[in-house]
Amino acid sequence: MWGKSGVRLGLINSAFAQAGKGTRFGLEQTKRLGFDSVDLLADPLDMSPDEVRLIADSCQELELPIVSLCCVALGLVDFSPAVRRFHIDRCRAHLDLAAGYGCRNLLLVLGEYVWQREVIPPEEQWRLGVEAVRELADHAAARGVRIAIELEPFRLSLVNSIDTMLAFLDDVGRPATVLANCDISHLHLVGTPPDDVARLAGRIEHVHLSDCDGKVHGDLPPGRGVTPIADYMAAIRDTGYDGTVSVELEFSPEPERIVEWVAEAHDATAAILDRLGCRPRRGAAGSR
Repeated sequence: MWGKSGVRLGLINSAFAQAGKGTRFGLEQTKRLGFDSVDLLADPLDMSPDEVRLIADSCQELELPIVSLCCVALGLVDFSPAVRRFHIDRCRAHLDLAAGYGCRNLLLVLGEYVWQREVIPPEEQWRLGVEAVRELADHAAARGVRIAIELEPFRLSLVNSIDTMLAFLDDVGRPATVLANCDISHLHLVGTPPDDVARLAGRIEHVHLSDCDGKVHGDLPPGRGVTPIADYMAAIRDTGYDGTVSVELEFSPEPERIVEWVAEAHDATAAILDRLGCRPRRGAAGSR
């Protein structure tokens, strides 16, 4: 059975930010279009105190919970100690911001093997990543935040399959704090059958949902690609996952029509979740 309250349907705010829309506009549209929550792609090292407050105040006013803060930290596996230390400190700042916003998790994107795995032993970069995330896990646990590791669909990414995801989580060894992000289009791009999602049972902290053409990373609204989204969502449901499913849209081809692009993604995703019984029944959607 799905959880008593069903899943939240969220949106990553980068959809509006990459279309050149302001922070407040994006949050207002996220709420108006019917999303239950928002994930933030926001860097505390780039944000002014006014921006931090604007997001907090806007989400409180709109009753739009911030569930996840996204952090791309490719330098966590850099061979330079100074670069690695900067990225660990930057991730700490992200965790502090996530805790301040009341987020459930920090979505963490790890780095890639450099120089085609030929110069630096890949085992060394793996070790650096494990040690960095283990250190961050202790910081996260002290702040009541979890870390969700992203599975990236690229050949040289450290975590790019269910096998490497499970191996990384096991090596980090912080099962209560460091778990998996299950990105549906990424799973499809690396050829993971939906049935294999069962291997992540009990270890999924967050879910990203988008479509793709089956060949290259795309983050399209559901229905514009070939990803068997419903099959993956059914498999995620069957693991017992009861959290947030966040729609991820990147670089709309028509940024001037971003509201329509996001609305299409919301409606298509909601229809899939409803067919699978993943969300409680709701009243009629508000006008758009």
